[in-house]
Amino acid sequence: MSAKVSQSVVKIDGGGRRGGTGVVWSSDGKVVTAAHVVSRSESVEVELRDGKKYDAKVLGTDLDNDVALLKIETDNLVPIELGNSSGIKAGQLVLAFANALGGEPSVTSGVVTSAKRTLSGWGSTLENAIVTDAPLNPGYSGGPLVDASGRMVGLDVAYFNLRGIAVPIDSVKEVVQDLEKDGKVKRAFLGVYLDEVRLPEELAGRTEVAQTSGLMVLSAEPGTPAKAAGLAMGDVILKLDGKPTETLHDLHLLLGRETVGKTLPLRLLRGEKPLDVQIVPSEQS
Repeated sequence: MSAKVSQSVVKIDGGGRRGGTGVVWSSDGKVVTAAHVVSRSESVEVELRDGKKYDAKVLGTDLDNDVALLKIETDNLVPIELGNSSGIKAGQLVLAFANALGGEPSVTSGVVTSAKRTLSGWGSTLENAIVTDAPLNPGYSGGPLVDASGRMVGLDVAYFNLRGIAVPIDSVKEVVQDLEKDGKVKRAFLGVYLDEVRLPEELAGRTEVAQTSGLMVLSAEPGTPAKAAGLAMGDVILKLDGKPTETLHDLHLLLGRETVGKTLPLRLLRGEKPLDVQIVPSEQS
């Protein structure tokens, strides 16, 4: 199994002090790596296991998910076998591959400690991250996390507190699809600054509210969907599209690519009075 996976693990040289790792995504030269490995590089080079080197074109990066898609001019690569991350469970054995130094890839092993963790700290929120105790040395970023059958279930992107962090493969597939099509990932945007607030008991207990927290509007920027919908400082967002928004994470989950340009109902508290408005999220630039 290790020999099979190793065929698809490549070295990424983004011009930094250390190399990174990449994964062969398709036989026609598409390679996936972590966005932070190449995001500030003027040139990127991919080195295959046999030592052959190719200048790579960056087809697109998604810094929110830390995924980048590269293209090299060759058509005889061995793509990694893709699994799915929806069935990943805590305690499952996984292997992490890297090839930051070129030549034969290195491998570490561990178990999944958390299958669907929401993590912040990349300047964004990483949903359903796979957390493992597999050691990730410098250069493992962009390498594949595989299951016991050698199927890729995640893309390794970080290591801290003795835990490896991987983007789930289901998310990687979606990002790659968008990068192939548009060179970017489409995301919804409201144009509003918010803060989580706890509602007074007398408000939270009312039938038309029925939740303990909401998102207070600190400002609505001119020319944005929030401003067009009439949101004002002091309003408290309770629901978007009929679903509670008690935390910023709740709202983040509701603002997927499919909501761009779609008219959605938004329930607010203005003072102590519920108010229903319509909002149309735009595409984040």
